[in-house]
Amino acid sequence: MILAGDVGGTKTNLGLFEREEDGLRLVRSDKFHSPDFPGLSAVIHVFLGAGTVREIEAACFGIPGPVIENRASTPNLAWVVDGARIAADLRVERLALINDLVATAEGIQLLKADEVAVLQEGSPEPAGNRALIAAGTGLGMALLPRVGDRWVPVPSEGGHADYPPRTEDEIDLLRYLREPFGRVSSERVVSGMGLFNIYNFLRDVRKVPENPRVREALGRGEDPAKVIGEAAMASGPQGCDLCSRALDMLVVAYGALAGNLALLGTATGGLYLGGGIAPKILPRLVPGPFMQAFIAKGRFVPYVEKIPVRVILNDQAALLGAARHASLL
Repeated sequence: MILAGDVGGTKTNLGLFEREEDGLRLVRSDKFHSPDFPGLSAVIHVFLGAGTVREIEAACFGIPGPVIENRASTPNLAWVVDGARIAADLRVERLALINDLVATAEGIQLLKADEVAVLQEGSPEPAGNRALIAAGTGLGMALLPRVGDRWVPVPSEGGHADYPPRTEDEIDLLRYLREPFGRVSSERVVSGMGLFNIYNFLRDVRKVPENPRVREALGRGEDPAKVIGEAAMASGPQGCDLCSRALDMLVVAYGALAGNLALLGTATGGLYLGGGIAPKILPRLVPGPFMQAFIAKGRFVPYVEKIPVRVILNDQAALLGAARHASLL
């Protein structure tokens, strides 16, 4: 059997796979709330203890943040993940930690046609490079250069690069975020935490009135990204103008960053959106400001107009990619 995992700041997905002639078959999977556990090993033991498990042949886990010498410290979760220790604990000889976006990138080629949503059809080059950007609890990026006959995922910490404001609102947002954070990364704007930061900016600086219901939910300590995101997407009495405007700012910044990554990675083979945010706000992505910001690249508008843009709808893409990586160890 192969054990695979997709670790996130909010949730961790684990799965057991069996080898078959045409690939891998998912036997069992489960989701866990990451902050409820002291580390990855604790999650694994709960998962494996829930059913009968044969000997594990190999394992791979996608981890947010840089992986160095099979060890990682997650930026949005108080975990230090040591691959050697987990391998010894599980008595698995072959175990790898990879960046979570690398895991998602490995899973792209396993996706079916109905597991992606097309934002821009484009005119893809069959042997062109690809790129992946994923906003969720944090913001991740990966490059997929075409090497020989395959796309090779290359990890990136582009989400922690400096935030590049373009409009007056975004410049003022940068000034606002410098107060608490000093340096402002893109993740401070395009992510779940970023949505809350934008909300606070619009409330405090632009003086957009708060919805009492949303204010009360936030005061109770509910997840800000969930509260604001759901209110932004709701209509009628359940809606919230401040939340909707905050989501609009996030969408535009997301589109601009996605276009920047497409240029950086010369992603003529396609740009993919992973993470938990894009599928939840899909109606806001097409058609609309996301693609307008993606395409607004001056002299390179004709270039980015040809780049296919797709949203990954299968929330197990990273799990599948980690399993694929484990099968090749």
